[in-house]
Parts: sequence; structure tokens; C-alpha cells
Amino acid sequence: MSNIEPHPAEQRVCGGEVDRPGPEPDTELLEPRRVPLGGPRAMPVLRALPGKNRRMVGAWCFADAYGPVDVSAQAGMQVPPHPHIGLQTVSWLIEGAVHHRDGLGSDQTVRPGQLGLMTAGHGIAHSERTPDGAPDLLHGAQLWVALPADSREDAPHFEHHADLPVFTLPGARVTVIAGRMDGHESPARTYTPLMGAEIVLEADRDVELPVDPAFEHGLLPLDTPVESHGHHAPAGSMIYLGTGRTTIRVRAGERAHLLLIGGEPFTEDLVMWWNFVGRDHDEIVRAREGWERDRDGASTEERARFAPVTTDPGAALPAPELPNARLRPRPSHRGR
Repeated sequence: MSNIEPHPAEQRVCGGEVDRPGPEPDTELLEPRRVPLGGPRAMPVLRALPGKNRRMVGAWCFADAYGPVDVSAQAGMQVPPHPHIGLQTVSWLIEGAVHHRDGLGSDQTVRPGQLGLMTAGHGIAHSERTPDGAPDLLHGAQLWVALPADSREDAPHFEHHADLPVFTLPGARVTVIAGRMDGHESPARTYTPLMGAEIVLEADRDVELPVDPAFEHGLLPLDTPVESHGHHAPAGSMIYLGTGRTTIRVRAGERAHLLLIGGEPFTEDLVMWWNFVGRDHDEIVRAREGWERDRDGASTEERARFAPVTTDPGAALPAPELPNARLRPRPSHRGR
């Protein structure tokens, strides 16, 4: 998924009364902002990461939740070819379908319960669109994972995993999307110690999720508000929970879908701008120049950094203008 804001700021990374206990220490509610995906009339998404004070959870540096939206009478998701560097994109659906195409020749429709994982590395272009004949409702999330310094120039690749580990806990069904949880491990390739899982909660059940105490975590409800460690989180917001926990408590009044993400705290300072994750201003400038050259077809095949998405029917997105000031690398959260 692309960040299609026309003037993207540097992402300052990588919200009747009921009695509730106050928030526990080392927790935070990350309130999302509403962003149109593809322009002012496009499908809106709720972006919980990066946030004002907290940019990352482990290596997870971007989190959009969208839907449920009826796409039977509209275009739905229509994200034309656009570039990425230095990250992995994670596509996860509760309902609907998304058609992924990229410059490597990958052509894959991702459906609920399946993982679409694209590793950008040195550079890749892709598109994401609601396919013809898709179900009427579209509902899911798109996340990014920052690649560490020793992997950020790796060759790009795409993975599609339709068979992921699933297990049950009292009051919940868990699908392991990335990494390991409670002894169950996803086949997806990761580059830092991290995990991601879909949790389907039964209504009115207090659920204990086993987690790695070396990880910080984020809970992202996708359809129903949840309660966790003194926070009430509406759909699209995120509850941040710091390291040192062996379990995370969560409850929802209705059956609920949420994502649990986590990882060892990411210690590298990053520059996040548009669809690029880099380490300094000049790296972002080079990526933007490369995209504009490749997008216009001005590169020879040997010089191209971003191979064209030849199977997509639309024109590629132009890169926005860079801000006047130099982009500065920033830590995973304010105050680190």
C-alpha cells in the first residue's frame, strides 16, 4: 500500500460512563489519523503508526486499518504502481480481496487468512487494487516492517502464504502471521526478532495472550473496541505495551478481530518519507530520483532500480516534492 498524501511530511517516528482502571505504566493509547487512500474521494484508512510520540513497535513502523467498506458500487482499493525501499509490506484481510502486482512479475490475489508479504530491499514497485468480481466488503490492514541496516539493500522478493499456523486459547483463535507465538511459527521471512498475529476474540471473555517479555507490543483492533491494561481502544487505534510482560490481557464486549504486533525495540534511527525507509536525507533523495527516472522509462534495463509493473493497467504514481529542509533520522519514539 502506498502513502498517497500529496505533500507527505517526514514521518516523525520509525489516541453512559464506565468505571475502568487507569492505564498501567509503560503503556500508551496511539490515536490514529484519517488518511484518504488514493485522493480526497478515495477509501479512507486509519493510520496508528507512525504517531506523534511513538514511531515504531519493534521493527513495525506503519499501520493502516481500513473498512469494512462496501466496494460493490465503487472502485474500492485502487493504488497504482509506486515504489518502496528499506521495508517489508504486510497485507492482511478480514474480508474481501486485494490484487498485488509488482516489478518482479508477481501477480497474486490476497484473500482473508492469507499473508501477502513484499520485501522491498534495495527497491521495488508494486500496485494494489480491488479485483473484478471481488466480494462486496473490503476490510483489513496494511503494515510495514523496517529492515535493519544489514538487510536494507537486499534483493526484493514477494511471498504469499495461504497456510499459516492457527491455534486456540481460552476465548480466542490465533493465526500467526509473522514470527513465533506460543510455540507456533509462521513461514514468513523476517529480518529482526518480531511477531505478528491475528486474534479473534470471543465476546465478553477475558483473554490472556502469551508474549515474549523481550518484545514491546501493539494491539490494533480492527472492528470492535477492546480493553487492555487500563486502555479503551476503538477500532483503528493502537495500544502500546512496553517490554517485560509474559502475558497481555485483552477483552471485547463483542466478537472482535485485532492484530497483535511486537518485536525487540528497534535501535536504529530512521528517515521515513513517502514510501521510503532510509537512514539519511541523501538516501531518500537518491531513491526519489531513481523512481522518477524509472517511472518515466528513462532508465536502461541495467540502470533501473525500480522495474516497471508491466501487468498493471494504470500509470505509475509520481513522487511528491521533497520538503525544503533536510530530512533528519529519528528514533523509534520521542525521548529515546
